[in-house]
Amino acid sequence: MSDEKWYKDGLRFQCTQCGNCCSGPEGYVWVNDEELVQIAGFLGKPLDEVKTEHARRVGNRVSLKEFANGDCTFLHTKERRCTIYPVRPQQCRTWPFWNSNISSPRAWKGVEHVCPGAGHGQLYTLEQIETQAAVIPL
Repeated sequence: MSDEKWYKDGLRFQCTQCGNCCSGPEGYVWVNDEELVQIAGFLGKPLDEVKTEHARRVGNRVSLKEFANGDCTFLHTKERRCTIYPVRPQQCRTWPFWNSNISSPRAWKGVEHVCPGAGHGQLYTLEQIETQAAVIPL
């Protein structure tokens, strides 16, 4: 069996800021203290306020909160845009190149189904994809 990746020729992706990756089933967007500080600075709010309104402890980790419908609390309800896009967490920055999304052509097709930017735009090389996927093992 070959270790050759099915996406060896690269994958195309261009974020359209549609908000689809910011909503859906309940999940976790893991954040660290540095990311929360950046978010607070960007919003011009005290760090404690950002933590209270937008973060939750899950075991020994911290995740962004969601509304009851699964939307991230930073997703603008009407415009369907990320309100912290320039300082969004690393997990968001590495979408859609998560291990779970690139595990097979079928998994990638699922991404293309929900993400209008998947399969379009910039061509990411195998090396770029692997680098993104290694940042946060999802």
